[in-house]
Amino acid sequence: MYRPHLPAPRPATVAVFTDSVAAQHWLSTLPPDATTDILWGLCGQVAAIDGSTLAAPQAVALLNLLRSAIVPRQSGAEARFTRKALPMADDEEAVFDATQQLWTQLGIAYLRLAPNCTPANRCLPLHRAASAFRLAQYCHYLASRSCPPLLNQLLFDVLATAEANGVLRRPIADPDFPQYGKGSVSGELAWALLMRHIDPYQLNALQVPVANRIFSRWRELVPFELTQGEPGDTLDLGALGAPDALAAQHYVNIRTVIKKLGQRIQLLREGHSPESLKLGRVLSASAAARLLQYLDSRFRQTEAAPSSSQEHEFDLVYGGESAYMLMTNSALNVVDEVGAAKRATSYQRMAIFGMDRVSELPPEMQRLKVPSERWSLRQGMATRIGPAIEQRVQAPALIGAMVDGKRRLGILQALIGESDGTLKGRIKWLDEGFAAGSLKHLAPRGTKLQRVPAFLLAVRGGACALVVPPDAGARLGLPLELSGFLQTSITPSEILERGSNFVHYACEPLA
Repeated sequence: MYRPHLPAPRPATVAVFTDSVAAQHWLSTLPPDATTDILWGLCGQVAAIDGSTLAAPQAVALLNLLRSAIVPRQSGAEARFTRKALPMADDEEAVFDATQQLWTQLGIAYLRLAPNCTPANRCLPLHRAASAFRLAQYCHYLASRSCPPLLNQLLFDVLATAEANGVLRRPIADPDFPQYGKGSVSGELAWALLMRHIDPYQLNALQVPVANRIFSRWRELVPFELTQGEPGDTLDLGALGAPDALAAQHYVNIRTVIKKLGQRIQLLREGHSPESLKLGRVLSASAAARLLQYLDSRFRQTEAAPSSSQEHEFDLVYGGESAYMLMTNSALNVVDEVGAAKRATSYQRMAIFGMDRVSELPPEMQRLKVPSERWSLRQGMATRIGPAIEQRVQAPALIGAMVDGKRRLGILQALIGESDGTLKGRIKWLDEGFAAGSLKHLAPRGTKLQRVPAFLLAVRGGACALVVPPDAGARLGLPLELSGFLQTSITPSEILERGSNFVHYACEPLA
């Protein structure tokens, strides 16, 4: 039979129990909180079972007890690292590491035991292994951290093992997740592969759980097939990282998923609420439609033309105020301390030279120094290569950049943190034409009132859009007075995108 290539068991961890009674007693002493210490303690006991000489049935029973203790702590742990600004704070990083390591270790322990179980009993450990690896993968998506290649390999190891044992489609109950009903190894694997295919790093913190819920309901409708279907109906496992021998014999049939997405998009257009379509309550109808359209586009996407391999380096700034300074070479709100220092320097120049020579330089030579980071762009992927500003980044984020001498406005999306601290992401440039200005009204910032940066974007058809900070005070249907634009007022009509430091509105200009 097929045997997966698993990492060696971790160095022996002291087991605090070796039977179910002792395990239940130990678990009863644990507090319900998902603290880092509790998570690492559970992980240590999983590792102890993985490296033990216990009989397979006994070891699986103990892992089941530990899993039942892990699941209720899962959501509490996830909330502490879901789409936090990167790089994560130390406490957020610690919880993330403990959670994803716990699920990975649990999956490895189940998968290692599967060949030692009787043929009739191999389905359960394989199903639990697939579930654990999927959840470890999901932790990385929530935290905007890149998935290690090991997780991908382990998922395909489960696929090959389950198929070799004839249990790939066998239905099995999961008492730890009763909301999902009976499922199969195939369903868990399909769920994981669907999430990977849609590039969930492109989604925000509200969208990721909704997409995950959608695929949890459709997972059993996505079979693994031996022949490739009609163009656009299947996913190629090779493109998803499967070994050549496995990819050559398996295709994931997504025809039903594409059909269901189209049906729900149409129902939302007809006025059905997201809740009535079992999409939850967190997204409005228009936001739910945009999410479904994105998912649909990912499944219908043909192979993209190769991007230029040429690498560009550029300076990147974060947020509306810094972008305004970069675009206009003027400060929107002068900080008193900086202004005082500049005035003092100017007075000194006047005393020595009789004039302030810097102020007489042409404007293009009086470039404002805006705190920036050095990034590179290659084949559509941007990577931070220079010293970081003392600022954590949460995508999607409004950015400004100077690229080849040209000022550009964009949105940093799909931000991913690597284990070594590197940040990568994709930039959607807002190049349809934009102008920088401000809102006429002032907004409170601490104890002061300050000007609010605003960007008007040209949209096809003569319409326009507005990008402002989240606390700008903009309201749908209420006109905003503008300053620094030819147009003096504008009315936001729809939220197109909400980011960590901006809101992008579709607008109706006043006559």
